[in-house]
Amino acid sequence: MGFMSASVGLTRYRIVEEDIPSTLWHEIEDRLKRNAFRDIDGSAEERSFGWVSFDNMLDPDFALCPPEKGPYLAFTLRLDTRRIPPAVMKKHLLVAMNEAMQAMREQGKKFVTKEQKAEIRDQVELRLRARTLPIPACFDVIWDTDRQIVSIASTQSKLTELFEELFTHTFGLTLEPLTPYFLALQLLGKDRQAELDEFEPTVFAQGGA
Repeated sequence: MGFMSASVGLTRYRIVEEDIPSTLWHEIEDRLKRNAFRDIDGSAEERSFGWVSFDNMLDPDFALCPPEKGPYLAFTLRLDTRRIPPAVMKKHLLVAMNEAMQAMREQGKKFVTKEQKAEIRDQVELRLRARTLPIPACFDVIWDTDRQIVSIASTQSKLTELFEELFTHTFGLTLEPLTPYFLALQLLGKDRQAELDEFEPTVFAQGGA
């Protein structure tokens, strides 16, 4: 999902560190490249993720579009995932189990052991993954370097957790979600935090008689 879409759901963060090393701004592109997306089309890997250009998901080197956009940094988190449909997995696993049972009978054995079943399942999954193309997904990121606010075009909890970990690994900075509480604190100021902490939720709907 991208910020250029007609509508977008996003998650906003603030950077916890108040003193960001000035040298970081000269290293942004290099840090993105060191944690860039790696293609897995020619492998059987289940998942790959990393940074790519904001304007082109096929540009992990940022050769066509640098991340600097005035006071903003713009880049994209690309996540490619292989998904084997359950029905396909079930079918091929059944075929493999039948073949294994036939081989056991030919050897005078009556059953396939639990360990053998697990090994057969792993082999079937690996074989199917190698034949399945990964599905790409892209999530745009905008970093306001003046206010130190970072936004990603996603509200999926698993995706945002992945993003938070990769962001910290890439830049050495910690993200804190801008929940309504922190947004209110930002507007009111820390001198009114005690008042904010004492607020109680208001119940607008009441049960029927």
